[in-house]
Amino acid sequence: MFEKSPKSYTDLLGKTNRIVEGTTIHGDIISPADFRLDGHLVGNFQSKGKIVIGPAGSVKGDIICKNADIEGNFDGKIQVQEILNVKSKAHIHGEVVCGKLSVEPGAEFSASCIMKPHVKNMITDGKSAEEKTA
Repeated sequence: MFEKSPKSYTDLLGKTNRIVEGTTIHGDIISPADFRLDGHLVGNFQSKGKIVIGPAGSVKGDIICKNADIEGNFDGKIQVQEILNVKSKAHIHGEVVCGKLSVEPGAEFSASCIMKPHVKNMITDGKSAEEKTA
């Protein structure tokens, strides 16, 4: 009558993935959960959650996510459904599409930027909304 379904192992540990400093990944990452990157990614990243690129982290490729905090280096195209926070030590180069943008003083922001306050369904079936219309 009051039986609870057992929680999965990942629910018990939390749902944040982490790539530590000194690690380099060549390839694409698709994750339904939040992600913290203190290493290096050469490839694309897609998540229904939040990505945090730490001060030692870097991404060279495209990102599609719900929220993002960038403190390290990013070179490519980033699509953020809600809020993109660019920290003071961040270096951003490329294209930015976001709902809201916050840039701290001291950040290097050399990117074209389009703000779309009502971006919905950017992530659907592993493809962005732009890819589906093309």
